[in-house]
Amino acid sequence: MKKLHLLVLVLTMYSLSVAGKELHDVQSFNQNWKFTLADSTLNASANSYNDNSWRSLNLPHDWSIESDFGKDFPASPGGGALPGGLGWYRKSFTVDKAEAGRRVYIDFDGVYRNSEVWINGTSVGKRPYGYISFRYDLTPYIRFGEQNVIAVKVDNLKQPNSRWYSGSGIFRNVWLTILNPVHVDHWGTYVTTPQINADSATIAIQTTIKNDENKLRTVRVEQLLYDAQGLLVSKASGSFYVNPGTSHQYLQQIVVKKPLLWNIENPYQYKLVTRTHVLFRPTDEYVTQVGIRSFTFDVKKGFILNGKRVKINGVCNHHDLGALGAAVNTRAIERQLQILKDMGCNGIRCSHNPPAPELLDLCDKMGFIVMDEAFDMWLKKKVTYDYSLDFPEWHERDLTDLIVRDRNHPSVFIWSIGNEVGEQWGEAKIDDTDLQKANVQLNNRKISESEDTKLGKLGKNALLTRHLADIVKNVDPTRPVSAACNGTDDKNPLFLSGALDMIGFNYHEGEYAGITKRYPDKPFFSSESVSALQTRGFYLMPSDSMNIWPESWDKPFFNPLQKCSAYDNSHAPWGSTHEATWKIVKKYDHIAGQYIWTGFDYLGEPTPYWWPSRSSYFGIIDLAGFPKDVYYMYQSEWTNKDVLYIFPHWNWKAGQAVDVWAYYNNADEVELYLNGQSLGKRSKAGDDLHVMWRIKYEPGTLKAVSRKNGKEVLTRDIKTAGVPASIRMIADRPEITADGKDLSFVTVELIDKDGNAYPLADQLVKFTVEGEGAIVGTDNGDQNEHASLKKPERKLFYGKCLAIVQNTGKPGKIVLKASVEGMPAQEITIVSK
Repeated sequence: MKKLHLLVLVLTMYSLSVAGKELHDVQSFNQNWKFTLADSTLNASANSYNDNSWRSLNLPHDWSIESDFGKDFPASPGGGALPGGLGWYRKSFTVDKAEAGRRVYIDFDGVYRNSEVWINGTSVGKRPYGYISFRYDLTPYIRFGEQNVIAVKVDNLKQPNSRWYSGSGIFRNVWLTILNPVHVDHWGTYVTTPQINADSATIAIQTTIKNDENKLRTVRVEQLLYDAQGLLVSKASGSFYVNPGTSHQYLQQIVVKKPLLWNIENPYQYKLVTRTHVLFRPTDEYVTQVGIRSFTFDVKKGFILNGKRVKINGVCNHHDLGALGAAVNTRAIERQLQILKDMGCNGIRCSHNPPAPELLDLCDKMGFIVMDEAFDMWLKKKVTYDYSLDFPEWHERDLTDLIVRDRNHPSVFIWSIGNEVGEQWGEAKIDDTDLQKANVQLNNRKISESEDTKLGKLGKNALLTRHLADIVKNVDPTRPVSAACNGTDDKNPLFLSGALDMIGFNYHEGEYAGITKRYPDKPFFSSESVSALQTRGFYLMPSDSMNIWPESWDKPFFNPLQKCSAYDNSHAPWGSTHEATWKIVKKYDHIAGQYIWTGFDYLGEPTPYWWPSRSSYFGIIDLAGFPKDVYYMYQSEWTNKDVLYIFPHWNWKAGQAVDVWAYYNNADEVELYLNGQSLGKRSKAGDDLHVMWRIKYEPGTLKAVSRKNGKEVLTRDIKTAGVPASIRMIADRPEITADGKDLSFVTVELIDKDGNAYPLADQLVKFTVEGEGAIVGTDNGDQNEHASLKKPERKLFYGKCLAIVQNTGKPGKIVLKASVEGMPAQEITIVSK
């Protein structure tokens, strides 16, 4: 009885001591930072530094996007024609005195680049790679119950360091995590599904427990698996010893009866709750989302998901969010993914760097097949100050951290260790000094003598490939390792290394059909394809003439248009049209799929042009999120929904010959009418993906009707728009969450007296906002406009522009007003709730 009373007393005291505390307390650390741009002489790391004159802001933050575009910035138009620089961030905060005895960590999802962090004047670490997530233990330096100061220096001075727009600053989320001394370590669960069938699934859970106490602890680990409705479906528990000041891994298994499988149509997820106990006391509760699925890549059949063949219809995307720059916003990423999903896209390649965690969370929820990519270069540089300078010291840590962070995501199916790295070619020799710096030596690997000899003959480039693949396999052996290769020669050292589980080609679509003869034991996919060039709303006719710009990748190109045709008749010399590559990928089962370059236009790399262009032409969707016409070709091929889409617009010069295209599906034919008169029927023949009419323009109504077996499926019409008379505003969501982060994207057009949008409008639209919101960006998709994307005004570009409104964190109405000279102002109300 005395023992029972003592146990009750201990538990009661513990309950009182943790009252009001989260066992695994993760707090957003984004609010109320101070920021300044500075030169390299400033040192603002000390607590005593006076930052009162600095700007106040919330994270995530990208300082580069705030500038006007300029041709003389060292990043060049290839890097987005925006400034880099050096910035300092500081934040004062207090940790309650009651938290003394617990561990305090700060987690950065990404800082671009060369960051160093101080807490109360003490440096706790540096990370050069701008896209990697990292954690620091602040506990030894925290003054509980007193003011603490965190200072972060971000050095993006040395330019160019990227081939595309990187952004600058603490551009991803920051978290303060407070834990008990015995807890699940950072990214401390590893969940796999070694056995899956219709009746049951075995889930293996490897948990890393950290003991920061000064004594040996017996830790009880409990695993609880809940379904999407919150019902407990399986559990397991066990105990083991963890020595003081160490971490220990513990393996457990649970079985799920009649599992619901994760797939792209129904991306079902379970919630795994890992609880730790010491002396009957709970010390931590850690949540991992779990998707149960089986998959394989087959040499002949392509990608098999849960026993069903699935073609990867994917896109490559860079990380910027248009007018928001590189600053992460979950709703902005979700909008991009939803636009892609509506097109029928089912795959995302994270080009060419570790993604924001929010992207993968959304891919898990929405059903995408992700190729998670680590590096754009290894030891051989692509631009002057790129990651190749940091690769020798940091590649193993960065690659390991990426895999450990992302390996529980059910959406991740392929690890990519590099994109178009220079080590593919024989002339890109690696000397012994480079290898020594990178800690790449044969005796570091457990390999057979015959393998040693083979690698010696193949050379150091193959050895480096093996080294990187080994790092990945050591952390996660359940997924294939690949790389995006543009050297398709059979002598490519990456292929010869034998380390790649899959062959991935960038472009070279003419080689896809026969690839199984060259690599009979390796599955194949197109890691990057197409590189078509388009400006939304601009058309070069005749549409059946091809524009390959530039003539060659290494030749300068000039065309005063600074635009590319929105018909599918322009592409880079290394690529193809959208239709040409899709016909091949669609035809052959052994092609697992493709990742098209790109889903969205992005800042930087304005191929085929240079300044005054400052963003790309590659996207299926423009920088503002407005689909280009080819979007509907993919929608007609990649979805089951009825599609009939005709273009271009119907405002031309009298008598001008105009090519009218139609994308359609689920029909035998399309008939086109102009002002009620039939212009004939067209049907796709063979592997055609569109039909076309060449007609003389006259104003009026262009109407298309698709039919199947003589019955009408869909009707679409385009009308000649008259003189613009008023402003039309359409919000993607009229209601948003009052959390200080959620966004509404408002499209603005000019319409005539009958409500027809004028497709050539280019007037300046000025925006103001009242109530609980702010304008955080404007855009129009124009690759050549140089005004800052943060300005509350934007010209219409081929009839459209966009305003992005963010709530203040308070519930209430947000009134966005748009004005155009010579027209009555218009407004739209968005509710923040």
